[in-house]
Amino acid sequence: MNYRVTHATEVKYDALVNLARFNLRLKPAEWPGQTLTGYRLEVSPAPKTIADESGPFVVNTSRLTLDQPTTSLTVTSEFFVTVDRALPRLDELVPSLSAVRSEALAERGLTARDPANYLFASPIAVMTPEIAAWAASWLTPDASIITAASALMHAIHDEFAYDSKATKADTPPVEAFRARRGVCQDFAHIMIIALRHAGIPAAYVSGYLRTNPPPGKARLVGADATHAWVNVWCGAALGWVGFDPTNAILAGNDHIFTAMGRDFTDVSPLDGVFIGGGGQRMKVSVEVTPLAS
Repeated sequence: MNYRVTHATEVKYDALVNLARFNLRLKPAEWPGQTLTGYRLEVSPAPKTIADESGPFVVNTSRLTLDQPTTSLTVTSEFFVTVDRALPRLDELVPSLSAVRSEALAERGLTARDPANYLFASPIAVMTPEIAAWAASWLTPDASIITAASALMHAIHDEFAYDSKATKADTPPVEAFRARRGVCQDFAHIMIIALRHAGIPAAYVSGYLRTNPPPGKARLVGADATHAWVNVWCGAALGWVGFDPTNAILAGNDHIFTAMGRDFTDVSPLDGVFIGGGGQRMKVSVEVTPLAS
């Protein structure tokens, strides 16, 4: 499937900003089953410096410095991508959860895609015993890793309500868990915490999801949004498999990968610091457009 994705961010400040440094994580990193065919980034006002780098996780970062006074910042990212992602067959013989746990502990690689980076607590995905206790019945040692992760994914989808007003970007996952409400970011973090408690490497994926309008309705420009799901390491043979607890589906050709990290802090589309400005207001518009092959 071919896509054009446009992600526009506008930040308004209450007073002049005299100096700012930002990290942008908008250009898709390389990932199996996906090919980036074009990328464009526009920033206004024009930055004094811009430097591109990769890592330490599966993420591309553009570091910007602004040194002219401004009361606004506009960032527009546009890219073209082809997604052709093979999904694992659920009827195939796959390793058990206990086998994957043992294999992960034996792995010695430390690259951005190796499981060791995604086994332990991280700034947002902290170890939370009550989440582990809730998930224990699905994460049994003898269950296949695909079956166990799928059961957990469906449990989150069935027991939690999607509510964009229930949480904010900095709401701890345990609060969303107790409220049984939240958004894709919350559901991904809850699933990650549960899996890591069971000794399974789990990573936070930032990206986009193709959405389809109701029958007879036109797609609304800018009505799409960034999306989050979970990559689960299913052993060296299977590797990383994407699970989307918000929709209770495996990540397939409607899921567009941008970056993978330990949690949202590693892959946030935009963060940084500035001097001056006081308060700020942010408006984000995303458009995911399927293109003819």
